[in-house]
Amino acid sequence: MRDLAAGMGYLAKGQKWVGRHGRWWAFGMIPALITLAGYAVALFFLGGWAGDVAEWATPFADSWSSLWQDLLRTTLAAVVFVGGLLLSVLTFTAVTLLVGQPFYEELCEKVDETEGGAPTPPDVPLWRELVVAARDSLFVLVRAGGFGVLLFGAGFIPVIGQTVVPVLGFLVSGFFLTLELTSVGLQRRGVARRERLRLLRGRLGLALGFGVPLVLAFLVPLVTVVAMPGAVAGATLLARDLVPVEEEPSSPEDGEGDGEPDAPAVPDLPEYGAQRPVDGNPYADGPAGGNPYAAAPHPVEPNPYRGA
Repeated sequence: MRDLAAGMGYLAKGQKWVGRHGRWWAFGMIPALITLAGYAVALFFLGGWAGDVAEWATPFADSWSSLWQDLLRTTLAAVVFVGGLLLSVLTFTAVTLLVGQPFYEELCEKVDETEGGAPTPPDVPLWRELVVAARDSLFVLVRAGGFGVLLFGAGFIPVIGQTVVPVLGFLVSGFFLTLELTSVGLQRRGVARRERLRLLRGRLGLALGFGVPLVLAFLVPLVTVVAMPGAVAGATLLARDLVPVEEEPSSPEDGEGDGEPDAPAVPDLPEYGAQRPVDGNPYADGPAGGNPYAAAPHPVEPNPYRGA
């Protein structure tokens, strides 16, 4: 339960962060607006072509009466449009993250800078980042699609299909949404795709507490646009919890920061060979003049003991 509350807390913290940094909130909405515009155009054309698709798919109904023919084809056209709408809702986040990879990379970096302990991102070109992001999104979509097929089949089970399965659907969607949103922050920390999955499985409550409320909010496309920057900021904060970055201690300079007292300063002394007696020293160059012992001593003449 603590992780579940912590996940919700990170979601709220992310929205507060973009609220304090309005420029970055507007910056983070650009990819969502681009994606929303693209989906709106696609749905507009799908709505216009849904009738043609239904007519193309039901040639056997050409001989039917107009009432049944129109009923069948109108129903099929509605199913096609609703299916496209559901598909757009399910894929909106993944496509937005793919389109907004450069935007959300900048947003994630800014969150790390303001919170401290920013990691050093891998030095890869932009095209490489886009390829990795597309591959990761496809990985998530395939896994989420597999669970979706299982849940769809389980939906036909009486009672369970109407009670348990919808709840499981929101939980699964929330987990994979968290996996998608944290991919930017974890990728900056050099965490591989499968390792991200393992980390979130280990903190399942944290992932569900963050992702499930977002799934419920993202059912409304306009809410997705407004909340996406805060979701990315909150996911970055969550990634910091999963993989904290320790700041490297600064290297001590001139004996600072090593915990030992500074050594006393040693005065500069001239080299030994450079020392010379002061001027006026009578012994500077040799013995004083007139020293009877300057030369080797000789016996005094005549020495009565010389021959002894």
